[in-house]
Amino acid sequence: MIELTDTVRDAFARGYLEAVSSSVAKLPLAQIALFAETVERAYRDDRQVFVIGNGGSASTASHMACDLAKNIYPAGAPEVRRFRVLSLTDNVALITALANDCGYDRVFAEQLSYYLRPGDLVIAISASGNSPNIIEGLAAARAAGGRTAALLGFDGGRARDVADIAVVVDSRDYGHVEDAHLVVNHLVTAWMRRVVADLHRD
Repeated sequence: MIELTDTVRDAFARGYLEAVSSSVAKLPLAQIALFAETVERAYRDDRQVFVIGNGGSASTASHMACDLAKNIYPAGAPEVRRFRVLSLTDNVALITALANDCGYDRVFAEQLSYYLRPGDLVIAISASGNSPNIIEGLAAARAAGGRTAALLGFDGGRARDVADIAVVVDSRDYGHVEDAHLVVNHLVTAWMRRVVADLHRD
């Protein structure tokens, strides 16, 4: 058994951070630019944005919805048009009712059947890209005339081929993938803050 000394902990922390840094450094910049442009277009066209994910990615979906809905406006500018962004992971009563009655695979597709209008944007977040409810949600969005984008990991899974735009983190470690997804979220939020400021500059 290895003694868990401060030196061992330091080395572990250094290795983890180096792996995350490597995953972030390898992010596909062209795909991130397309992802940011898609989010920007949704704001410019006054579209609704829906974000979906499971587990840790459900938390990232909530985080992204919060950031895009609240944190992109110039200070002291209450008249600026708000961005309509909603995470479909947050209504526990509805999710459990749909899972019970329709199956867990349908928890996002069914919600999108209520809310999505043609031209709206669905953002899927999934490390594996293979969760059935993510695939069905993306397919339902496209069938209803929505646009789709995905933050993925591993090899992108099935979602890579279903989404219009996919940003794939080159890692097979769930933690590293989810860390990189949060970096992309904050990058896009910062971009949208600049876009909104430019659109509403006096």
